[in-house]
Amino acid sequence: MKQFLLSLSLSCCATIMVAQQSPNGKLTVHPQNHTLTVHFQNQPVLDIETVTEVSALRQCTATPIKADYQMLSGKKSHCTNEANEYRCGALTLRVYNDGIALRYDNANPNANFNVNDNVNDNAHRSTLNAQPSTLHAQPSTISYHIPEGTRRWMQQWTESYEGFFPLSNTAKVKPVPSFSGTFTSPEGYNNRWGFPALIEPADGIFALITEANIGKQQSASCLYNEGELFRVVPDTQHPSPITPLDPQGRLPEQEHPTPWQVVIVGTLADIVESTLVTDVSEPCKLTDTDWIQPGVVSWVYWAYNHGSSDYQIIKKYVDMAAILHLPYVLIDAEWDEMRDGKTIEDAIAYAHSQGVRPMIWYNSSVGWIDGAPGPKFRLNKPEDREREFSWCEQLGVAGVKIDFFSGDNQMNMDYCQDLLECAARHHLLVNFHGATVPRGWQRTWPNLLSTEGVYGAEWYNNVPTFTAKAASHNATLPFTRNVIGPMDYTPCAFSDSQHPHITTHAHELALTVLFESGLQHLADRPESFLTQPQTVQNFLSQLPTAWDETHLVSGYPGQSVVLARRHGNSWYVAGINGTDEPSILSCNLHFMGSYQQATLFTDSGNAASPWHISSVNKLPDAVPCLPRGGFVFVIQ
Repeated sequence: MKQFLLSLSLSCCATIMVAQQSPNGKLTVHPQNHTLTVHFQNQPVLDIETVTEVSALRQCTATPIKADYQMLSGKKSHCTNEANEYRCGALTLRVYNDGIALRYDNANPNANFNVNDNVNDNAHRSTLNAQPSTLHAQPSTISYHIPEGTRRWMQQWTESYEGFFPLSNTAKVKPVPSFSGTFTSPEGYNNRWGFPALIEPADGIFALITEANIGKQQSASCLYNEGELFRVVPDTQHPSPITPLDPQGRLPEQEHPTPWQVVIVGTLADIVESTLVTDVSEPCKLTDTDWIQPGVVSWVYWAYNHGSSDYQIIKKYVDMAAILHLPYVLIDAEWDEMRDGKTIEDAIAYAHSQGVRPMIWYNSSVGWIDGAPGPKFRLNKPEDREREFSWCEQLGVAGVKIDFFSGDNQMNMDYCQDLLECAARHHLLVNFHGATVPRGWQRTWPNLLSTEGVYGAEWYNNVPTFTAKAASHNATLPFTRNVIGPMDYTPCAFSDSQHPHITTHAHELALTVLFESGLQHLADRPESFLTQPQTVQNFLSQLPTAWDETHLVSGYPGQSVVLARRHGNSWYVAGINGTDEPSILSCNLHFMGSYQQATLFTDSGNAASPWHISSVNKLPDAVPCLPRGGFVFVIQ
């Protein structure tokens, strides 16, 4: 009898364990009271606190989730995923092989709950109530416990998401004075943080926290902390009328579930290669996508802040695109004030005459307006937006860059989705600037090929800060910001803008591969690109901006990174040294199999002749790099 009971007990425990596991068994979630503890390979990674009791998840039956879809741009063209899904009242939990996703679906049975009654500790309740009253319109339902001493790479929140991800082991840091919307704790520390947030809770084990699948009438969120508890709080500066709490503090039923809160978990390779943000996002809404073509763009702003008001400068960038066989040219801000009797129609016509497809810039007219460049107020009203995008389509404009949004609130989220939908009707590609980071819209609206939301090369225009920090920052972005979606960093400058760069030529070239963006805007002047060796020019002419697969080869945030990306039958391997000392970067490419030939771009160390370009039939297992140096292999 004892043997039978022991066998039954072990069977029940096994059932519970299976109910909490990812399909491959490496990831496990342990519910207890109001806390979900995430384990990776039996090692605790992260505690997640919820406002609802979650212990009942231990008895839930898993619903298998499987997805198979194609992406037109991004780190991977053919995406597959599997998960086990569990529901406990309003809470839905999915455990994937590379992370977890949580959301609340208030339309589910028994979904309503009293937030204040279910907050499981007084400290959490007091910090929830301590924030401005506008934050209560859509309450915090999920919090992450990040203990002091945990290594983390987190960006202080700003509405443009243009900041650094410095390595730290504490949340006790002073706020960046220039950031808008800065919040501070009573002790004077920053306590508002943007997505994504990368932590290393144990040596070699990482978790990247972010958000996905923002729908209509929803705000995006950020993280607020008081001490070690980081609460997910939606930006409710312009709250939706369907989200306020009733007088008893209950969350009303809503037509749609909340956005997914996503935690990618595993090794650094698991983090970098994950497609979890698009995995949980709504499928593509378009039936015709043949017109969506990722590509490289020549771009005027980095060298000429006001260049797009000068027809002759625009011609230089069109000519560069034609010579290098780039498909696109971006005509940036102030094209509505073109000088010398020329117009935007003249510039568009000239681009077409050279076989280059033009894109044009717009001010969103919801963020920076007074003193900002134009054109303004052409997209805000539905009828104006429809007329403007129809005009673009008739002129043969390939896409639009829309700039200067005003944060994560519901008004901005609705506006962005309206812009994407209208642009798709008129076959326009979209690049959002001065905007929030990607949260999966690149799957739902594949005409969204890039988003800024990054401290990129244009900052060489603005302040001297970037010069010393760029190399380390560049070696951090593939592990943080670029994991979650396309990133319009505007890479690759061999000459200097207003403030100099001290990264090497090969470092700059490597950024065009390391940084994924469906529209890859090249930063430098035409005369700089066109005086590079012909092999470098050929590289830029053939550069893919959409990838079939991506592998992390080696690296660590802020120190170095080596990525291998495949496009068709060609592999591009790029690496950079993020430090100020010489370094040898590991480059084990065993997963590629055989190949016929490779072209290597490395630094010569000679300022007068900076390139060392060679053709080989065997790749090295390690590559020496200069301080702030880099390399690229093209393998065919």
